[in-house]
Amino acid sequence: MPSDSPVHGRDSPDVHDSRSPSPSGQDVLTLRALVSTKDAGVIIGKAGKNVADLRDQTGVKAGVSKVVAGVHERVLTINGSVEAVAKAYALIISQLVEANPSSPGASSTSAAHTSIRLLISHNLMGTIIGRNGLKIKAIQDGSGARMVASKEMLPQSTERVVDVQGSPESIGRAIEEIGRCLLEDWERGQGTVLYHPGVADDRSGGRRQPPYSAGGSGGGYNGRRSNGGENARAPSPPSPTSVTSNPTNLRTQNISIPSDMVGCIIGRGGTKITEIRRLSGSKISIAKAPHDETGERMFTIVGTPEANEKALFLLYNQLESEKERRVGKEQQSQEEEQN
Repeated sequence: MPSDSPVHGRDSPDVHDSRSPSPSGQDVLTLRALVSTKDAGVIIGKAGKNVADLRDQTGVKAGVSKVVAGVHERVLTINGSVEAVAKAYALIISQLVEANPSSPGASSTSAAHTSIRLLISHNLMGTIIGRNGLKIKAIQDGSGARMVASKEMLPQSTERVVDVQGSPESIGRAIEEIGRCLLEDWERGQGTVLYHPGVADDRSGGRRQPPYSAGGSGGGYNGRRSNGGENARAPSPPSPTSVTSNPTNLRTQNISIPSDMVGCIIGRGGTKITEIRRLSGSKISIAKAPHDETGERMFTIVGTPEANEKALFLLYNQLESEKERRVGKEQQSQEEEQN
């Protein structure tokens, strides 16, 4: 299974999850982006020179996920202060523009690499977009960059793409503002299932389990300090045996679910949510009304870390199955119309 591990040895420096924040320490942001395999080569550079220079210039830690056969995308992960991460992305965009010059006579803004596809937790999109879109408009106006947020979550994950377009400088300014938003509202990013290119492509015919990251565990949204992570771990398969709860080890976790998906998770007569509760051992409650202008409903999960991990895995699997069912139904309708 591909994992979002950094390139080692001659390609790039090691990347490690940030440590827990100290009371006086500066919050650290980990921001991931999708890049093509070709661009990943430019970012790393010969014998890792480019990524080493990036580290020296900005103080960030940076890495690119391993190559997956037949997959043409890799994940770039940058870790550091908000300002350093923004500067690093601006330098990378400049590097890509230089490596892929526009055609003669074309303006620099039409160059092939004047955008970056950030990976953002679905639960944090509302933080970036803001009420009635005011926050994303302010970021665009202040930075000069354009931002396009995808509506769908990426396969086997709860991350979406935000395409930030503009000059390297404007993209850097936008990323700095995005980073501040993510750190201010970090709790909403807990429980994110990270996207890994190629994870849904199981040649044996079955679906691969997504690399998984739960808030407060080994990777992903780690306390106040990160938006993404490298050492995400896969969950163990759901067991029919409920986890025994230790009252001193209970955790509470909140996730937002799109309103039109709530029914598929609850099931007819509550059968599906009852089964998820039984398999995981967690208590799961569902808000009766949307919690903000996005119309999403809040699910509150209470249990041991292991029980909550199983509950999240089962919930996201149910969401993915429903998405696939709806896509199949839509394709069938289109085929019937054509016939």
